Amino acid sequence: MSGGGPGSGPLLAQPLRAPSAGRALAHLGLLLLGAVVALAGTLVQGAWFPGGLLLALAGAAGVFLGGAYATGGRGGALAPVAGWMVAVILLTLARPEGDFFFGAGGGSYLFLLGGMAVAVICATLGAGRQPGGRPARLGK
Repeated sequence: MSGGGPGSGPLLAQPLRAPSAGRALAHLGLLLLGAVVALAGTLVQGAWFPGGLLLALAGAAGVFLGGAYATGGRGGALAPVAGWMVAVILLTLARPEGDFFFGAGGGSYLFLLGGMAVAVICATLGAGRQPGGRPARLGK
């Protein structure tokens, strides 16, 4: 452990900081982008099976992982995941007219389960916050 200022301890031991307005706005934009990707993926995966399914999952992975790297933390991956999940859940509901976006085929289930798996993978692999400081080399 290095001595120093108030933010120089282990990451979990540091006090919580309020998010900046720019970061909150970025997370809100990523939330909306996740919902748009879910809507587009819903339409594409049903139209061009199996290529559409792969395209929809690749687009979701790009938004999830891109959000993590753009904001520099895993919260950037979780914001579009939340938007994606809410949009997909709302799109699975049947309308009063009897219309719905998801068919009963295997492609719809692959999109739902594959999207959740991609969300977990991207949130895990996303760029976590790294403690600041000088890079160190052993033996020097």
